Amino acid sequence: MAENTIPATAQLVIIGAGPGGYAAAFKAAELGLEVTLIDPEANPGGVCLHRGCIPSKSLLHVAKLLNEAEEAADIGVKFTKPKVDVDRVREWKDEVIGKLTGGLAAKVKAKKLTYVRGMARFKNNTTLQVTTVDGAEGEMTFEKAILATGSRPFMLPGIEASDRIVNSTGALELPDVPKSLLVVGGGYIGLELGSAYAAMGSKVSVVEMTGGLLPGADRDLVSVLKRRLDKKFTAIKMNTKVAGLKETKTGVTVTLEDKKGTTEEKFDRVLISIGRKPNTENLGLENTTIELDAQGFVPVDGQRRTPETNIFAIGDIAGEPMLAHKAYAEAHVAAAVAAGRKAQYDPRAIPAVVFTDPEIAWCGITETEARAQKLKVKTAKLPWRGVGRTLTLGRDDGITKIITDPETDRVLGIAVAGPGAGELIAEGVLAMEMACVSEDLRHTIHPHPTLSETIYEAAEALFDPKAGH
Repeated sequence: MAENTIPATAQLVIIGAGPGGYAAAFKAAELGLEVTLIDPEANPGGVCLHRGCIPSKSLLHVAKLLNEAEEAADIGVKFTKPKVDVDRVREWKDEVIGKLTGGLAAKVKAKKLTYVRGMARFKNNTTLQVTTVDGAEGEMTFEKAILATGSRPFMLPGIEASDRIVNSTGALELPDVPKSLLVVGGGYIGLELGSAYAAMGSKVSVVEMTGGLLPGADRDLVSVLKRRLDKKFTAIKMNTKVAGLKETKTGVTVTLEDKKGTTEEKFDRVLISIGRKPNTENLGLENTTIELDAQGFVPVDGQRRTPETNIFAIGDIAGEPMLAHKAYAEAHVAAAVAAGRKAQYDPRAIPAVVFTDPEIAWCGITETEARAQKLKVKTAKLPWRGVGRTLTLGRDDGITKIITDPETDRVLGIAVAGPGAGELIAEGVLAMEMACVSEDLRHTIHPHPTLSETIYEAAEALFDPKAGH
């Protein structure tokens, strides 16, 4: 069926073609269902590929190269100062996006899915009103549906995005490298983008309403990151909020408020990065029995079913954490259940990664959460400064932590800060899914010399010879 032809019926319709939507579509097709995928973009990919994970990591790779070129002098390798061709960087970023989204489009055709460029709205629990990007309208009946409409950036109340006041989408377009940039919000998106722009030459300042960066992350990991960001950023201001923004022809005048009072500063550009909200508007949910929960998410059960048992919800609209890999996992469950298979969404650990420099990553419970919940835990902390591989990389700013149950030795959480932390955390996720004890990690031979040895050595630090291991 040709793109933008609205089919009259669908065995399974999926609204939204981001990581959750396209993963569900491919899985459902593999299980024998006839699938219609609806999304306004020309190719699948959603925010993650078009305006999120992939473009941001492309810019962070550029930042990594620039930082390494600068820091190589410490080990006796000197480069002339790199020159950033912003236009070529932007083109390369877009080429990466094009390759990935084009590959997904090819997979849609290979799996014989029906792809409709447009928007969909529930008329009732078995009928959709569909409007294509060309303006065509029609109705489609369906047996089952999966909602995967994702999320979008929050903006400050009363503030609209512009050339100088941008959200993450605007920052990733990389129109230029401003001389000065204010990042409003000390979460992972703001710190990642702030790091990229700082490496490319911007003087970056960060303001955060709370008393610390990355609320919810392990404080030991955050302290490792902050020590490096203090050197890379012009200023990091905690317990500070934006009381006003005034855009001028030459910049943005920002009124900042803290416990000492208010001050005004001027920046070339301001990035608003204060979180994301689920895209649940204009879906016609009021024409079904689905009601949003107190946090604005679509409620789902362990099979990702909504109160309408033939309608599922996955990804950002189905609750925290708003992460692409969480959406992938939910997608496989929803698709399997829609195809009549038995499946349950019940992960023991969902990894989180902040792709700053150094990276920080964790899974399971953090020591901060354990303290807040007054849980009795046993923790091993391994600073990287004595680890061979880290020193050969010219970096010793890292830490690996393992949190266990003191009674059973079961691994409850693993946290890593340092270069490559995002890759290392997968071992922690596997350990938790397999209900490992720290002894399992000690008895696993890790290659030497590698960063993965830090997990082994942290587990070794938990060893109690009196316990008879």
